[in-house]
Amino acid sequence: MLLLYTMKSRKFARRMKYVTMSDVSELLKWMTPDMISFGGGIPDPITFPDEADFNEMLTFLKGVKDKAFQYGKTEGLDELRVSLSKFSQKHSIVTDPENIIITTGSQQVLDLTAKIFINKNDFVAVELPTYMVALQVFNMFKPKYIGIPLDFEGMRTDILEEKLRKLYSDGVSLKLLYTMPTSQNPAGISMSIERRKHLLELASKYDFIILEDDPYGYITFEGDEPIRLKSMDKEGRVIYTSTFSKILGPGLRIGWIIAEENIIKQYVRIKQITDICTSPLTQYIAYYTLENGIVDKKIPIIKRFYREKRDAMLNALEKYMSNSATWSKPIGGLFIFVWLNNNIDTRAILPDVIKKYKVAYLPGDSFYVIDVRNTMRLNFSYPSINQIEEGIKRLSMAIMSYSAQEQVVN
Repeated sequence: MLLLYTMKSRKFARRMKYVTMSDVSELLKWMTPDMISFGGGIPDPITFPDEADFNEMLTFLKGVKDKAFQYGKTEGLDELRVSLSKFSQKHSIVTDPENIIITTGSQQVLDLTAKIFINKNDFVAVELPTYMVALQVFNMFKPKYIGIPLDFEGMRTDILEEKLRKLYSDGVSLKLLYTMPTSQNPAGISMSIERRKHLLELASKYDFIILEDDPYGYITFEGDEPIRLKSMDKEGRVIYTSTFSKILGPGLRIGWIIAEENIIKQYVRIKQITDICTSPLTQYIAYYTLENGIVDKKIPIIKRFYREKRDAMLNALEKYMSNSATWSKPIGGLFIFVWLNNNIDTRAILPDVIKKYKVAYLPGDSFYVIDVRNTMRLNFSYPSINQIEEGIKRLSMAIMSYSAQEQVVN
């Protein structure tokens, strides 16, 4: 007979109280063939390497298999770091390979950063809203959050300045500011150049570190790519991170950090005891795609493809929800954020919307460190254009129904 040992909760580390399951994972439980989901931030598989590219990768991997299946350096594959240095220079960041470390996805960067920088009760500034996974990671270390609202030019750095002034007058300081300045997740908003400059000025004046998360800066749809904060950084205050997840495929689990040498050393120390190294096998794949132009070939295709889907969702929102909501108009990325005109709790109604209307979204409250209930994040990268049209139509019907109920109650 198998005896199962049930561990009492007091045996677990206290930090486990602050670990929450992702809303995206929870949504998967509801998925059925007739469901239209705007919930996940999932790339469309059509943007992945084609069969010819894949076959070329396999041929290359056969030639390096002895190294690809072996342990690797904690800093990352030297060849990949050199390639990323060249790739970054084409996208406004000049850096040496020694200032790059390869990570197991950009989500690992959040974990390592929290371990390196955040003590209990340290002040950490985030955008309102901000990336929910960053909050899930940071919460384990129990910081004190300073929430900075967004408008359609990005983070309100004037409000940040006011809060910093108050903070420092109280004799305390800001440790870290986390931002996604281009096509922000979830809001889809990009920070203006003036505010980027102002943010760096504030970092210098008030002596804090900036973590610049840039998964979407390479897939902007209009005009030139916005200049990275790291490319404007004159004092080594910006830690830059990006990922292959949106420009090649999330299955690789390859991200990278660009930072000053003394900061990179700290990441190497903590990563070494976390996972020894990122998979050399997937690093060799990433290296091959950079060196042989696969990524450069894919980026314009991804831009055109996602721009069509973004436009389809914006058009559908204008057609069906112009009287019930406002929304962001992203220049890139995978998401549109919606603010409902009525004070409807989008989390409370979600199970009913899924059941009755067969459409799913991500409630916006997951992305806030304050209580905001009437928002939602919509993903346009994965559903087809026909599904986008039909899904927004269904969603508008649901919102109109709950709006009518709210008016009756009031």
